[in-house]
Amino acid sequence: MKKFLALMLALCMVLSLCACGAKEEAPAAAPAAPAEEAAPVEEAAPAIKVGIAAPDVTHGWVAGVAYYAEKYCQDNGLEYKVHTSADAAEMQAGLQDLVAWGATVIVSFPQWAGMETAMQEIIDAGIPVVNFDVDVACEGIYKVTGDNYDMGYQSAKYIVEKAGDAAYIAVLDVPSSGSVCELRKQGFYDYLNEIGYDQSNIQEFTLESFSRDDGLKNAADILEKMPHIDAFYSMDDETSIGTIQAMTEAGRTEIKAITGGGGCQEYFNIIASEEGQAIGAASALYSPAMIQDAIQVAIKLMNGEEAEPVIVIPTTIVSAENVADHLDPSNNVY
Repeated sequence: MKKFLALMLALCMVLSLCACGAKEEAPAAAPAAPAEEAAPVEEAAPAIKVGIAAPDVTHGWVAGVAYYAEKYCQDNGLEYKVHTSADAAEMQAGLQDLVAWGATVIVSFPQWAGMETAMQEIIDAGIPVVNFDVDVACEGIYKVTGDNYDMGYQSAKYIVEKAGDAAYIAVLDVPSSGSVCELRKQGFYDYLNEIGYDQSNIQEFTLESFSRDDGLKNAADILEKMPHIDAFYSMDDETSIGTIQAMTEAGRTEIKAITGGGGCQEYFNIIASEEGQAIGAASALYSPAMIQDAIQVAIKLMNGEEAEPVIVIPTTIVSAENVADHLDPSNNVY
């Protein structure tokens, strides 16, 4: 009996050990957590590299263009490169250099004919081109400019207001400037014709250039030829500076108005002075700062935005009344 009980006890122990050694069933796996959606990758804004093609500085206004172009790029943290040229061939090569540099937009200020092919190739390559102040016959080109015609129109209004009816007016013409003076003269005479102005006392004089030296030399001759002058219709600020010097040296105090054109800080300071106010000095603003508008258009185009193909900046007459709004003490270039 004892043997039987011992045998049964041993059997139970064996069965117990087998049960303990059996593998337990693995618990059901927990459902996997849903994968988080990857955040969309934002496209980096395209790098902006502004290529500026301009002529060599032959006039203060051209220097002003370069000044305002560089100032805008620096103030807005834009990478830029300026290439200046003495003729059409140099500018064509300069445009190619700007493309090789990696310009993503180009602002050009050509002064010569024959730029069409070079600019069209750039436009066709997908690089926006904005011309400043000058027409070039290319498909897809943009332009920012002042209004030469309106400069003459507004200058005539100013002179009539200051000098009155049938005034003795000396017109300083610069035929070598081509359409610039043609349009300014057209606007000037169109206004006079509109109001039926007596033009019998108006005389035209030819200057070689828009320089203060030509203004000084020619105005000195004109003052000798005309014993009385009520107004000078000068179409450029630097010409006006020379003319005012001639008036001062001749001791002529009867002049009631002299205009100009451009955006010359030196001339603006004369307008603000007692001397300038006494002779009614003023300027039809055709500011070189318009180059900044051209750069803005180029950047809009690069960013895929729309822009007007031609933007004309309206004329403002700068006189003693508003000259303070146009003075830029930091500009010692033009």
